[in-house]
Amino acid sequence: MVTPHMDRLAAKGLSLPNTFCPGATCIASRAAMFTGMYPHNTGVCSFDDWAHHRTWVQDLADAGYWCTNIGKMHMGPVRASGWFHERVVVENPTKGYLKSGRDDDDWGRFLSHHGAERPNDRHLTDPDWREKYQGAVWHLEEHLHSDVCIADAAASWIRSHQGDRPLFLQVGFTGPHEPWDPLPRHLELYDDRPMPKPIVRDGELSEKPPQHETHKRRIADALANHESGIDMYSPDVDDIERMRRHYYAKVTTVDEQLGKVMAALEERACLENSLLVFCSDHGELLGDHTLAYKWLMYDQVTNVAMIICDRRAGSAAQGESQDLMSLMDVGPTLLEAAGIEIPTRLEGRSIEAYLKEGQTTPRDFVYCEDNFQIMMRSTTHKLVYYIGQAEGELYDLQADPGEQVNLWGVAQHTDVQRQLIDQVLLWLAASNYYNAGYKQQGPPIYKRNWPTPEAPSLTGPPIDRRPLDL
Repeated sequence: MVTPHMDRLAAKGLSLPNTFCPGATCIASRAAMFTGMYPHNTGVCSFDDWAHHRTWVQDLADAGYWCTNIGKMHMGPVRASGWFHERVVVENPTKGYLKSGRDDDDWGRFLSHHGAERPNDRHLTDPDWREKYQGAVWHLEEHLHSDVCIADAAASWIRSHQGDRPLFLQVGFTGPHEPWDPLPRHLELYDDRPMPKPIVRDGELSEKPPQHETHKRRIADALANHESGIDMYSPDVDDIERMRRHYYAKVTTVDEQLGKVMAALEERACLENSLLVFCSDHGELLGDHTLAYKWLMYDQVTNVAMIICDRRAGSAAQGESQDLMSLMDVGPTLLEAAGIEIPTRLEGRSIEAYLKEGQTTPRDFVYCEDNFQIMMRSTTHKLVYYIGQAEGELYDLQADPGEQVNLWGVAQHTDVQRQLIDQVLLWLAASNYYNAGYKQQGPPIYKRNWPTPEAPSLTGPPIDRRPLDL
C-alpha cells in the first residue's frame, strides 16, 4: 500500500503487527476499547448504543485533561458527549441511522452547507452498483470527502486551540469502511500494482459453522434495501482485484489525512512529550474465504494495525514487537503514561513497559467477541467458541495460517480442542467475576442477539439452550 505517513510514524515508533480487536464489528470493538471491558460485560455486543457506559476518557477528564473527539467514535446516541469536552461528530457515510429519526452528524451538516448530500442511495440510483462491489471513487469535490473533512477539522482545531491543560485528542477517520470510495488520484496510484490473491479453498464453508454461509447470504440480500449490501456469490477474479484496489486506495486517502493531522501537531510543537497511538477498530475480509466485511473471527477481521509513537523523554519505543497485543491495552497504557491509576474495571493491560524498556512478559492469548462467538487466539492456535451450539472452529495457525481447514471435531485434535475450550471458559468466568460490581451510567438500552440452531445467523433470535458435549 502507498502509506508514507503511516510508514513515517512506524519508523519513529513501535509497530505492533499482532494486535487484535476485542469485537468483530465497529461498535462492539470501539465500545470495548474505550470502556475497557469486553462485550459480554457491557452488553454492547454488536450495533448497540453505549454512551451510558463509563470510559477511560472520563478518567482522563477527571485528572484534568481536556478531551476532544473529532470524527468517528460510533457511540450512540449520536449527540452524546461520551465524556469528551468537545466533539465534531462524524458517523459512517450512510443514511441508515438518519432514517431512524436521529440527528444528522456534523459531516452531513457540512455537506448541506455546501449544497451537497450523502451519496448513499446508489443501490437504487446506479444500475451497476451490484457489480461494483462497494468500489466507487469519490465523485464530489475533495474537501467534501468525510475523511478529508475530518482531517481538515482536526488540523484547524489543533492550530487554533488555546489552553494550558494537558490534551487527549481522538481523531477518528471513517475509512477504509465501505463504500470504498478513495479520492480518484489515489486510485490511480494502484493502476499497475498487482493485488494479493484471495485466500480461498473450494468447499471450505461447508466444513465450517453455518453462520459463515448465512453471513454471505445476508449481506447479498441486503442489497435490496441498503447500499452496503454486497453479493459475494458472483464476483470473479477481476472483481475481487477491483474491490481490493479500491480498498487499498482508500487506505491511501486515510494516510494522506493522517499526514495533515501530524503536520498540524508539528506546527504547534504538540509532538514533544506526547504519546501517539494509531490503530483500527477491525479488519476486512475482501473476498477471502469467498466472504466480505466483518463479524466472523478470521485474522483478516480481528488482526488490526497498531503503532505507538512515544515522544516522551527516556522512551525506548522503536522497532517492532511480534508479541500478542489487544486494543484493550490502549486505555491502560494511556492512563499509566498520564500518571493516572488504572481502574480495576479495565480488562486490558498497560504496555508501558514496552515503551520504556522495550519488552515485557508476553501474553498467551488474545480474545475477540461478537454476540455468541468468542475467539481465543494464541501464536499457534485459534479457537472460535459458539456459545450454546455444537459447532465451532479450530485452526492450527502454524500448519494453516490462512484458516482454511476447520479442525473442530476432528479426532486427532480433540485434546487440543478440549484444552482450549476449558481455557476460554475459565477466562469468561474470571472476566464476568472481575467486573461483577460494575454499574452502568444509564439504563441498559442494548439487547443481546442469540442464534437458533435451526436458523443460524450472526444476529439471530433467542437460542434453544440444549446441553452440549464439551
